[in-house]
Amino acid sequence: MEKKVVLTGIKPTGMPHLGNYLGAIKPALELAETYEARYFIADYHSLNTVKDPQTLRDYIYEVAAVWLACGLDPEKVLIYKQSAVPETFELTTLINAFTSKGLMNRAHAYKAQVDANREKKKPDDHNINMGLYTYPILMAADILLFDAELVPVGKDQKQHIEMAADIAEAVNRNYKDKLLTIPEPYIDESTMVINGLDGRKMSKSYDNAIPLFCTEKQLKKFCNKIVTNSQAVEEVKDPDNCNVFTLYKLFATEEQQKNLAETYRAGGMGWGYAKGELFNVLNDFIKPKRDKYNELMADKSYIDKVLSDGAEKARVLASRKMEILRRAVGVK
Repeated sequence: MEKKVVLTGIKPTGMPHLGNYLGAIKPALELAETYEARYFIADYHSLNTVKDPQTLRDYIYEVAAVWLACGLDPEKVLIYKQSAVPETFELTTLINAFTSKGLMNRAHAYKAQVDANREKKKPDDHNINMGLYTYPILMAADILLFDAELVPVGKDQKQHIEMAADIAEAVNRNYKDKLLTIPEPYIDESTMVINGLDGRKMSKSYDNAIPLFCTEKQLKKFCNKIVTNSQAVEEVKDPDNCNVFTLYKLFATEEQQKNLAETYRAGGMGWGYAKGELFNVLNDFIKPKRDKYNELMADKSYIDKVLSDGAEKARVLASRKMEILRRAVGVK
């Protein structure tokens, strides 16, 4: 029995953070154990915000190194750069002809920017480029080109997969053939929202994230910046209502959790101690992966080879798909 195809992409917009690891990278690597996995670095998507060429190159290497350091095996998982597969952009042009403007008007990211402009008394389209506006179409091409059946996403990204399905159905309906596979969102209900330094969802846009592979010194500083209440050392503290302990639970063993929770409830514990314990478990977990990441970034030749090999494999699949589509639509 053939494995189902799972596909996901990650934008190179800086070092992924702990929330990205727990919410996207780790689940994607686990899915690769039972599905045919096709994972890509969405570098063209990043052009909407990253305008400096050297910065983008650095970010691409960072993301590739993070995936590899976290355990991605390029012998088992297809990994490639979006930009290395020009068929993606040909398919984007094709499906543009089947995508209504009204559908794009309903995209969450576009509507959020319009709402932000209105709050600031700016024109609706202020600072909105066509890359942002047509983002869901390029994402649909990423998905449809590789016959993805499942796309791991958070609940806030579910709309993009539904749009890709709508576009695929429009193409199939017009040509009376199942030319494009209808994708479904894969939402792991057990994946929780990861709290950032201030207790809100960890996000670069909130400036409350802990970069995955920062140095030990930087990691300690981030742990010390976590917002806590003003309780005195002698007071009893509630581990179940604490930003520090919430993160601690995600990386500590059950015994470690039990011991620290008892220390919270006994009184006499300062926040500095709790943050130190969080640093210890985080650093123990991250260190071997960080060492591998630093090794890959010190000599990028292996990353180059992995991405080159991945692009070659991806283009075989993509060109095969576009050959079918060209004939179907009448351009060949």
